Amino acid sequence: MSSTDLITLGLLLFHLLGLFAAMHAVMHTRTPQGAIGWALGLMLLPYLTLLPYLYLGSSRFRGYIGSYQDGLPAAMAQTTDAAPIDPDCERFAAISATQGRPFRRGHRMRLLIDGDAAFDVMLAAMAGAEHSLLVQFFIFHDDDLGRRVQQILLQRAAAGVRVCVLFDSVGSHDLPRHYVETLRAGGVAIHPFATRRWRNRFQLNFRNHRKIVVVDGAVAFIGGLNVGDEYLGLKPPLAPWRDTQLEIQGPAVADLQQLFANDWHWITGSKPPMLTTPPCDDGASALVVASGPADPGETGSLFFTAAINAARERLWLSTPYFVPDRAVLVALQLAVLRGVDVRVLIPSRPDHRTVFLASTLHAHHALRAGIRMFRYQPGFLHQKALLIDHDSAAIGSMNLDSRSFRLNFEVSALVVERHFAAEVAAMLETDFSHARAVEPREYREAPYLHRVAMHVARLFDPLL
Repeated sequence: MSSTDLITLGLLLFHLLGLFAAMHAVMHTRTPQGAIGWALGLMLLPYLTLLPYLYLGSSRFRGYIGSYQDGLPAAMAQTTDAAPIDPDCERFAAISATQGRPFRRGHRMRLLIDGDAAFDVMLAAMAGAEHSLLVQFFIFHDDDLGRRVQQILLQRAAAGVRVCVLFDSVGSHDLPRHYVETLRAGGVAIHPFATRRWRNRFQLNFRNHRKIVVVDGAVAFIGGLNVGDEYLGLKPPLAPWRDTQLEIQGPAVADLQQLFANDWHWITGSKPPMLTTPPCDDGASALVVASGPADPGETGSLFFTAAINAARERLWLSTPYFVPDRAVLVALQLAVLRGVDVRVLIPSRPDHRTVFLASTLHAHHALRAGIRMFRYQPGFLHQKALLIDHDSAAIGSMNLDSRSFRLNFEVSALVVERHFAAEVAAMLETDFSHARAVEPREYREAPYLHRVAMHVARLFDPLL
């Protein structure tokens, strides 16, 4: 067989594989636009699109095991539904329904603003663990902060504390093997989050973007921070780094403990230590909002849509990536038409160029719909915060993009309590005071090719 025949046979094979992949895309891609894009690419240029489809084509995480209440100790389960539901939470009933559990009272919340303050508190709490320490971050780096965390984990394990650690295998792709091996040798149970099916080992989708720390089942932390020096603002040009973490005491800690246990069970087949969460005498009502590609619906998008629709006076939102889907954008537009004070805070500096380009175009479209957009000036904005009226706020790991809406595992806490909402409002007011309003000329006066790049980047919205 000649080389020409081999090339012809190879091209035919590629097109045949592309045809089968195109049928898979038509059957399983979430949106008609995405299905058309993948199908055309796979049929016409399979030698260019087959490999990207292997990495990016799947949109549903199959086989993830564990329901939210499975394995919850009986004493803990009794405390979760004992308190009456705050009437102010009723407008978030749809969000509660997506989670399969009600808001509960009896929480104490503390905002931890930026890396130094947040890690001072988190590391002190971790160092004081006596029974169990559950730690989950999207990113671990082997730098000064990473080694500080490593030493605390080793010290707690040496003291007899059961220490369980999860990190994302893609988010922490550059974490050296010796970092993990040192922890394992010191008695720390540590695992990367990944899928078990061979095909999804190649997936860039289905990342575990959650940041959860639970100490002795009594106190928990969630938010936007990962373990790396850049989160302390030590790596220009993105420094200073603007972020927020939330300390939680009360029944929601049990939910976060269970959420970690679900992820842990998926990876290891076993369960981490599950301790009873002590009661808290403060009055904040809260709901842990967990989302991910294993959910039957697109929980992340539903959360933002329902939260925005609940706003009657103000809706302030801080996000590093403004790539809303149609449902969220329409919800923001309707809020403006209701007379709601809608403000969105986004970065002025990019950490991912393609996302920044798409975000700039979406910001322009939002301005045309009456949504007030602002760019944070001092450094990179990584904060994920949502303020609703004068009594509700959410802090967590969810970004305003398709990855958080439907491809990543995420977690946030929605809190209904006026004092906490006032603290979030004061924090955001300070942030807005360090921001400049986005104006239509940012897009209109951009060079033509730069505007073309924005529109090209928007084509990749489902993957951003």
